[in-house]
Amino acid sequence: MIEKQTTKYESAVLIGIISQHQDEEKSKEYLDELEFLTYTAGGKVKKRFQQKLDTPNPKTFIGTGKIEEIREYIEEHEIGSAIFDDELTPAQQKNIEKILKCKVVDRTYLILDIFAQRAKTSYARKQVELAQYEYLLPRLVGLWTHLERQRGGIGMRGPGETEIETDRRIVRDKISLLKKKLKTIDKQMSVQRGNRGSLVRVALVGYTNVGKSTLMNVISKSEVFAENKLFATLDTTVRKVVIRNLPFLLTDTVGFIRKLPTQLVESFKSTLDEVREADLLLHVVDISHKNFEDHIESVNEIMKDIKAQDKPVIMVFNKIDAYEPEEIEQDDLETEKTSAHYTLEEWKQTWMNKMGDRVLFISATEKENWEDFKKKVYEAVREIHITRFPYNDFLYPEYDKYTDDKED
Repeated sequence: MIEKQTTKYESAVLIGIISQHQDEEKSKEYLDELEFLTYTAGGKVKKRFQQKLDTPNPKTFIGTGKIEEIREYIEEHEIGSAIFDDELTPAQQKNIEKILKCKVVDRTYLILDIFAQRAKTSYARKQVELAQYEYLLPRLVGLWTHLERQRGGIGMRGPGETEIETDRRIVRDKISLLKKKLKTIDKQMSVQRGNRGSLVRVALVGYTNVGKSTLMNVISKSEVFAENKLFATLDTTVRKVVIRNLPFLLTDTVGFIRKLPTQLVESFKSTLDEVREADLLLHVVDISHKNFEDHIESVNEIMKDIKAQDKPVIMVFNKIDAYEPEEIEQDDLETEKTSAHYTLEEWKQTWMNKMGDRVLFISATEKENWEDFKKKVYEAVREIHITRFPYNDFLYPEYDKYTDDKED
């Protein structure tokens, strides 16, 4: 008999600030995302704390009154972790841990922890490990109380290294070793990409949890892991796809997120070579998310960071089956109509209209507008292919002129 397994979630509180750069609405939105990250990492949020501050407190990030309120709540409800929405300095983390007497985690380390859970291949694990060590290095003093004492014993007396210096040296050596290993794997992967021949390369990019892996599964008829959690996919997956009789390579890449740790952007830049070397990008967007425009901006910023902003792009607005505009009652004369009230047809007449025929509205799970999606991708890939090989353009007629009635 199979025993029923129950997942035990660690209790946590979330802490964020309302500042001149982040109003109350934006702060709430970030905390919503932080709660989803906490759930993905295996935590359960018991309470949220917010404080209005012009600038974070350099010692404890938030004010002394608020941190005392949090300490009392943590003590009373036996909370395991206090999770901050912004990256803490090593000094702040050390001071907060002394006061709260519980595990203190910031947004950066929470994302690193999720990446560590989700990394399956040796390559992905090494990338995450490198990012974790780079995050850990300046925080060694705060993590261990015994490290500042010098070790005694035979051969260890005198002005030798302190334990903290020893540990720093070990971590630096580990970082150096991981970088060498990743450099070797990068060369191997570069050779692999070079061996893929002359097929057109298409890459799926977008914010995390927008349905890239689901779309990959539907179009390539493969079984890429997909789940309604953040960063379900970390390992780059490449599949050969054929629409009509036109073959191309489709790549599923790691999702992006706002406030993405710089350590991760750096260590995953090699994985994002798949994006840099792609001929066409499918930028997948969850249009059912109320802040999808912010998500687009975040992805575009990261695309600039990795020098991939000039690639041809098709915007794929996914999850139209889940899109529901807010409604204004007919007798409501006070509520002003905003973008939250737009129907899909109204959205199409906004800035999206300027993108011309490079915009698609689909549902990957329900296969809504699926024929339009296949046609648009086919025509874009065909255009790249016949530019590269003009002598065999007759092999791939325009989508509507394709004579074979067989569906893929």
